[in-house]
Amino acid sequence: MMEEAKKRDHRKLGRELGLFMMHEAGPGFPFFLPKGMALKNTLLDYWREIHKKAGYVEMSSPIILNRKLWETSGHWDHYKDNMYTTVIDEEDYAIKPMNCPGGVLVYASEPRSYRDLPLRLGELGIVHRHEKSGQLHGLMRVRCFTQDDAHIFMTPDQIKSEIMGVAKLINDVYSLFGFKYHVELSTRPEDSMGSDEDWEMATEGLRSALDELGLEYVVNEGDGAFYGPKIDFHLVDAIGRTWQCGTIQLDFQLPQRFELEYMGADGEKHRPIMIHRVAFGSIERFIGILTEHFAGAFPTWLAPVQVKILPISDKFVDYADKVKNALDEAGIRAEIDTRSEKIGYKIRSAQLEKIPYMLVVGQKEEEEGVVAVRSRFAGDEGQKNLETFINDVTEEIQSREIRTVQKTQE
Repeated sequence: MMEEAKKRDHRKLGRELGLFMMHEAGPGFPFFLPKGMALKNTLLDYWREIHKKAGYVEMSSPIILNRKLWETSGHWDHYKDNMYTTVIDEEDYAIKPMNCPGGVLVYASEPRSYRDLPLRLGELGIVHRHEKSGQLHGLMRVRCFTQDDAHIFMTPDQIKSEIMGVAKLINDVYSLFGFKYHVELSTRPEDSMGSDEDWEMATEGLRSALDELGLEYVVNEGDGAFYGPKIDFHLVDAIGRTWQCGTIQLDFQLPQRFELEYMGADGEKHRPIMIHRVAFGSIERFIGILTEHFAGAFPTWLAPVQVKILPISDKFVDYADKVKNALDEAGIRAEIDTRSEKIGYKIRSAQLEKIPYMLVVGQKEEEEGVVAVRSRFAGDEGQKNLETFINDVTEEIQSREIRTVQKTQE
């Protein structure tokens, strides 16, 4: 297992596959390289697609906000040691370690009615946290990351259904990547704020939603956030390691501290309840986990380069260009290996890059307008009409199928 983990180390694979880099100019601040950006943007496109379907609207909040805001939210008292601060116009400011106060300010920016709720605000927000240098580890523990946050504002009678909706979305995400997971319910920590009654109601809301969903869970006493209890999703990767990614946190405190309101059906003002939740957790960390889970051999829909075109000699580079243009038009990420090397060498290089599909092109392929297909899943798949190949790969990408060697052999 240790040997397998070493082979899958995302820091090693990230370097070899050209996904990301670290630099002494910014310890803990990752640089995403072009191939890593292709992977990251594909994940973010998927995130936007599923959240739109689930009734979320997307927002964005500033990275730097003043000390008064962080005092109101409670972060200045409870989280200051992890925050980067600066001074602007002789006033203290902090770089945000969390996105939640921004979501609160957007909610408070206009009058709200019970008819507007639930309001599901999604945000792919960049946050900064001061982690100790000895704890930094590739993409798994960084000082700057993108959190796939959402903040849901709702009435008390919507708590259970909203939690169930979030749990279903997180389940859909993990199932897509082939992850199994287990669930923990984390209760009130010693360093917390709010009344016993609020904590009891919040904890009971999470517990009853889990019970109704039929999800097995263990209680993690005292490990909740300082503002409310939470449900954590621990996913299990291909070699049995667990990672805490998704979380659902119920919060009665921030709506109170920011004096949020909505007009109820009774014509009176009421305080909304808030859910904080993430599915990926940190996009960077999730990419690290996926890299190790798939050992760098990403499913075709996620692969930074989906097809590598391999001309047998320089004479067939023009035809390779035509093939690439057709793939580009279909939205398939493709590259041509134009090096003056033997075809066996080019195939081996593409295999080391863990490219899902290789298209070998020579005289016969050019004359007949076809491509010779080799794949990571089945080796030599024979000649195919280019249009047929494009249709097959497009369908695989759109369905987000995880094609495996075992599946092909079956």
